[in-house]
Amino acid sequence: MKIAEAAAASDLSVDTIRFYEGEGLLDPVARGSDGHRRFSPRDLRWLSLFQKLRATGMPLAEMKRYADLARAGEATYTERREMLEAHQGRLAAQQAKIDACRSLLDEKVRIYRGLEEEVAGKPG
Repeated sequence: MKIAEAAAASDLSVDTIRFYEGEGLLDPVARGSDGHRRFSPRDLRWLSLFQKLRATGMPLAEMKRYADLARAGEATYTERREMLEAHQGRLAAQQAKIDACRSLLDEKVRIYRGLEEEVAGKPG
């Protein structure tokens, strides 16, 4: 799969994929006889993971550390799991803040709907 196809499949831009490759997050991507990158299903799984990690706020340095640990093999399972659990914890805290904000907004919308109904029900 060429880079434009990989970008579409991973919901990343071509520039972001090149950046991730240059930063060493991806293993070197195979190239076809024409010199163009050829992304494998494994590369796409990594790109998809990177997209999700960035979308949820994981810093690039942590993503790089995770990729380096994965390359190191089975001995790093515990550290990788702990990294992901820490990220889950940050997401849970972030979600709690979002939920509190949403509850406040829901209440404000409810109040304004009630006020609009009062105004609409008054004789003109």
